Amino acid sequence: MTPYPSSPAARDRFVLDRRPPRQPHDPWRAHGVLVEDEPAAGGAIARVATVFLTGCECPWRCVMCDLWQHTTETDTPPGAIAAQVAAARRTLDGSGEPVTQIKLYNAGSFFDPRAVPEDDYDPVAADLAGLSRVIVESHPALVGARTSRFLDALGRHRAAPALEVAMGLETAHPDALERLHKRMTVEGFLLAADRLESLGVALRVFVLVSPPFVPAAEQDEWLLRSIDVALAAGASVVSLIPTRTGNGALEALAEDGSFRSPRLDDLERSLALAREHVPDRGTRVFADLWDLERFADCPQCLDARRARLRAMNVEQRHQPQVLCPRCSGSPAPAPVS
Repeated sequence: MTPYPSSPAARDRFVLDRRPPRQPHDPWRAHGVLVEDEPAAGGAIARVATVFLTGCECPWRCVMCDLWQHTTETDTPPGAIAAQVAAARRTLDGSGEPVTQIKLYNAGSFFDPRAVPEDDYDPVAADLAGLSRVIVESHPALVGARTSRFLDALGRHRAAPALEVAMGLETAHPDALERLHKRMTVEGFLLAADRLESLGVALRVFVLVSPPFVPAAEQDEWLLRSIDVALAAGASVVSLIPTRTGNGALEALAEDGSFRSPRLDDLERSLALAREHVPDRGTRVFADLWDLERFADCPQCLDARRARLRAMNVEQRHQPQVLCPRCSGSPAPAPVS
């Protein structure tokens, strides 16, 4: 078994050598559109569309990332992102189910010019007119001049949406964060958050549930410490993302005991802990429910437990624990917020 290396180049190779084959993707077509309810700042329920854009792979080789599977190996052609957003907006407008907010998630960083060419900013901004908010993803290192240019593009159109940027903190555990190979520190994350604040841009923070390299007995402690960093950064939203296998690297780390894939009860416990921990000052806490079945051990109670987590996301309060006659439901009792 190959030990996890320490040098950046060797870590790149560790990640790349373990990847399964990548499927070809058309950079002129989005992967899909998902619409769901999400509480907005202030408590109202917003209909939010997530557009899964297709574009060039992220330049970082994070050891936990599986998003590369939905990217292309070559630069995104100019006009392709704008075409995907325009098509998504037409689909949404014709669905009879209007949305008020949109997430443009490109499996990388929106401010990476290889993934989203700057010439696409203006036509994208034009197709976002009339929405109240647009949320994009970015690595903290790319928050800067291109963020300002996208803001300027939004401002050139009437009824422009507010901008929110989602950044992955992942974990505040210093050794684990360094070994994730994200090439980022907590200090760098906070600097990027300060830049967003100076631009008047809202911040959404991704925190991993059960990240590798964090000892099992310390997972809950470091989850809450990571949430504290997100709060210190001014996050309006903290989104808990269960660490997903499937990229080959995490499977290798599981073999040497550096990683344990989270289960559904880990996500339930983490959301309950986070809800209890976050002060009632406007910061919303969500659990990511995509592909939830992969974390479930009991099919009989999966739908009920998914519904419970969805209700906690939307209502931002504790929901009664699911009790399953087959598996007894989630084993860790949740505190009442």
